[in-house]
Amino acid sequence: MSSRFGTQDLLACYRRGVFPMADSRDDPNLFLVDPDLRGILPLDAFHIPRRLKRTVIQEPYRVTADTAFTRVMEFCAEEGAGRESTWINSAILNLYSTLHREGHAHSIECWDGDQLVGGLYGVAIGGAFFGESMFSRATDASKIALVHLAARLIAGGYTLLDAQFHNPHLEQFGLIEIPRADFKARLRDALTVAADFYSGVGSVSSDGGTSSSSGSSAGAMTGVGSFTGVGAVQRITQIS
Repeated sequence: MSSRFGTQDLLACYRRGVFPMADSRDDPNLFLVDPDLRGILPLDAFHIPRRLKRTVIQEPYRVTADTAFTRVMEFCAEEGAGRESTWINSAILNLYSTLHREGHAHSIECWDGDQLVGGLYGVAIGGAFFGESMFSRATDASKIALVHLAARLIAGGYTLLDAQFHNPHLEQFGLIEIPRADFKARLRDALTVAADFYSGVGSVSSDGGTSSSSGSSAGAMTGVGSFTGVGAVQRITQIS
C-alpha cells in the first residue's frame, strides 16, 4: 500500500467493505482485507450475558468515550497474555489517530480511578461502525466497553456493527457470520443512514461540566459522557 495512503483513502476502503491490516506490529507495510465471511454483531439482537449484565449495572469502572483514543490504540497494540502478537503498527496508529481527530474514529474507555483498564476503538461512517480492536487489563473491562458501545450505537441510530472476523469471545454477544455479498449489501444500506455517535449522551467539558451533544464533529471534544450502567443495559434490552 502506498505511503501516501491517507484518511480519505481509508474511509473509501471502509465504504467498499475492506479494511487495512499489517502482518505484525513491526512490519511497516499495510494490506487490504476483504474476508469471504464477515463477523457482525446485530444491534437488534445484541445479547448481554446475565452475569455481565449485573456487572455493567454495578458500574465497577467509569466509562467514557473519545477521551483517550490514541492510548486505547496503544494498549490494543501491546502484547500480553493471550495476545502474543498484534497487527497494529505505527502506520495504523498514526492513520487512525488522524482519523479520530477528523471525527470519524472513536473509542470507548473504562477507567479504574485514573487508570485506563479497558477499551475499544473503531471507525464510524453513516450508520455503520467498524470495530477494530479492544483490550482489557481488568476483569470484564473490554466486555463492559462493548456493551456501552452497543448502547451508544443503538441510541445514535446505527444499523451495522462490524466485528470483521469470527471471534469465539464475541459469540456470547450474538456474533454471526455472513457471506461477503450479504455484508456489502447491509453496508450499502447502512451508509445511507444519518447516525450520530453522540446522540442522547452528554458531552464532558474541560471543566468537568456536562451539556447535551449532537453532531459527528464532536470528536475533537475534551471528552464525551456515557450512559450509566443501567442506562446502557436498558438501551440494549429495549430492542433485543
